[in-house]
Amino acid sequence: MPKAFWKGVISFGLVAIPVKMYVAAESKQISFHLLHKKCLTRPKQVLHCETDNEYFSSKDTVRGYEIAKGQFVVVDDKDLEKVPIRTSRAIDILGFVDIKEIDPLYYYNAHYVEPEKLGAKPFRLLKEALQKTGRAGIAKVSFQRREHLGCLRPFEDILVLHTLHYEDEIQPRQELTPPRPDYTEAEFNMALSLVKAMAKDFNPREYKDQYEEALKKLVEAKISGKKIIAPETPKTEIGDLMAALRASVQAARKVPVLK
Repeated sequence: MPKAFWKGVISFGLVAIPVKMYVAAESKQISFHLLHKKCLTRPKQVLHCETDNEYFSSKDTVRGYEIAKGQFVVVDDKDLEKVPIRTSRAIDILGFVDIKEIDPLYYYNAHYVEPEKLGAKPFRLLKEALQKTGRAGIAKVSFQRREHLGCLRPFEDILVLHTLHYEDEIQPRQELTPPRPDYTEAEFNMALSLVKAMAKDFNPREYKDQYEEALKKLVEAKISGKKIIAPETPKTEIGDLMAALRASVQAARKVPVLK
């Protein structure tokens, strides 16, 4: 388990529960190096000051907030620790909502929350009360130089804080106006049959990111001089929709397609 990156309290009503917060998930992405095209050498990234006409490294930089054109106030890490906002040290619960009311569109990150020893009892009471009611705490908390909106929900023996997008961060969708063609009742029933035939329990262990493995094969092919064959683009024509649905249902049920 990594080190807790935030410590404070869960605050609701007159209750304050001391807790620690950890990053719950991290993205694993393949990285590439930028190279000089001519000689394939990794370049050194340098910073240049036009005022002093000199090059410098990142260790010689400070963080500045622009108060007017070309005028800055320097703000360091110690200053940021003193930002006068309650939520810098508290997960401030504003209310409890039915968790089903939160559209997944709003979620974007997850953090584990566990109690300090002193707060174990009220923490458990809160967790089990949320489990019993099917509700989640809507909260605000500050870290990483912003105040986050969050959803605090029970998860196994701990709580998970999901950071949520604010309403003004959600992109408008009113201009998305897909066509609404008619379909027959038979086509709809066949679509339902396909969904039911493919229904399964969610098991995250079943799913792996295969891109890295495929990329390694591509690199090996380039090293050995083998020809790289790109996958075919999926066909987009619809054709006989009813026949495609029926064949899909039969395939999902592992029943030979009747011709």
